[in-house]
Amino acid sequence: MKLENTKAQMRKGILELCVLAIVSKEEAYPSDIIEKLKEHKLIVVEGTLYPLLNRLKDAALLDYNWRESTAGPPRKYYSITSQGTDFLQGLVETWSELNEAVNQSTKQIVNQ
Repeated sequence: MKLENTKAQMRKGILELCVLAIVSKEEAYPSDIIEKLKEHKLIVVEGTLYPLLNRLKDAALLDYNWRESTAGPPRKYYSITSQGTDFLQGLVETWSELNEAVNQSTKQIVNQ
């Protein structure tokens, strides 16, 4: 088993949470979302992000609007819905619980 594969799967597992958190702060264009994820070392490519954005939109957690662009065709900007905000809050609570459990479980290993 390769460590890099496991690390990539762990990152994918929290992308939904991170994308919703980013969009909850302000409307965002997909390339802006990718940049913010990269800043936090959650490397993502468009081929991963667009299907996720579509799933979140189909689940009524995100919405979008079109904005004119000076650099080409109109762009889709995503925003979080009220249902998405509630869902995000649940994910944050779950992440906090999981984070605490993992920290407790690995405490002895990390402190060696």
